[in-house]
Amino acid sequence: MTETTEQGISAAIIVDGGRVLMIRRRISEGELMWQFPAGGIETGETPEQAAVRETLEETGLTVEAVKLLGERVHPKTGRLMSYTACSLLEGVAIIGDAEEIAEVEWVSHGEIAERVPYGLFEPVQEYLDGALAG
Repeated sequence: MTETTEQGISAAIIVDGGRVLMIRRRISEGELMWQFPAGGIETGETPEQAAVRETLEETGLTVEAVKLLGERVHPKTGRLMSYTACSLLEGVAIIGDAEEIAEVEWVSHGEIAERVPYGLFEPVQEYLDGALAG
């Protein structure tokens, strides 16, 4: 995988069956252990395309980008981040890259704070509040 920090990192927010997909990296980035499927945006890719590609590479799931939720410089890593809401088309979540990923888990709304105690990017939290409510 190519490191493309100038173009940033794209994360996929995938909700299915009242849960959101999260992965636990083998090596944490500071406090970051659990996160959404994500990776570098390659030359010629949009953040949405990168989110779809990274999801397939990391979890084996085929998803479709629905909406770009927002972008920011991540307060913990200093990296430019894009967040894309995606819908699941097919597949079963697996550990697609065992060197990078330790666990893949569908997480309920109430479990997010346990995995990400410092809180989520506000547009992502608002999207999940709506998508996972009730």
